[in-house]
Amino acid sequence: MARVSQAHLDARRRQILDGAAICFARNGFHATSMQDVLKEVDLSAGAVYRYFSGKEELIGAIVAEVLGSVRAAFEEAARQTPPPPPDELITSVLGRTLAARDSLVVDGRPAFPRLVIQVWTETLRNEELAAVLREGYGSVRASWSKIVEGYQKAGMMRTDVEPDHVARTMISAVLGFIAQQSLFGPAPVEVLRDGLRALMSMRDESATP
Repeated sequence: MARVSQAHLDARRRQILDGAAICFARNGFHATSMQDVLKEVDLSAGAVYRYFSGKEELIGAIVAEVLGSVRAAFEEAARQTPPPPPDELITSVLGRTLAARDSLVVDGRPAFPRLVIQVWTETLRNEELAAVLREGYGSVRASWSKIVEGYQKAGMMRTDVEPDHVARTMISAVLGFIAQQSLFGPAPVEVLRDGLRALMSMRDESATP
């Protein structure tokens, strides 16, 4: 019996994850059945269940994958001296995250922003998924805090603000931008970049010279 290559296994797993992501983005988690996923990916039940036991494991894998890639990107930035400026860093990471999933489309629009909203909704019901999201969010916050400390040490940012406060604000900006895309349609990441640049250019007239 011929041995299946790892490349084939990886491609099949990718096919299943992408198909499930489209289903979840289109109809939501609870309205999507495993039969919907099987139809989307055009595979047998046996082929899919070889990789994932059900919807919960599928959505958990999708979320873990996205958070893992985002966390790795920010951890890499935190090791640089000094880290890239916020506008460049966010544009780079968010741009790569969206580009990696630009083939996923629902009703002619990118599926990823809609999927993010569906995941947020599901975490209100699913404690296991909420735990995955909390862990990923905490890791990204920690990386952003290190990045902010790098800015402060390099004299790029004022030092009288807690790094974690800046970290939360940067994450909020990204999540808000994704939510806008889900509600109001696609927008290039340069929109967020330019907005951050404008805010970063403001002078604090109350600051001591």
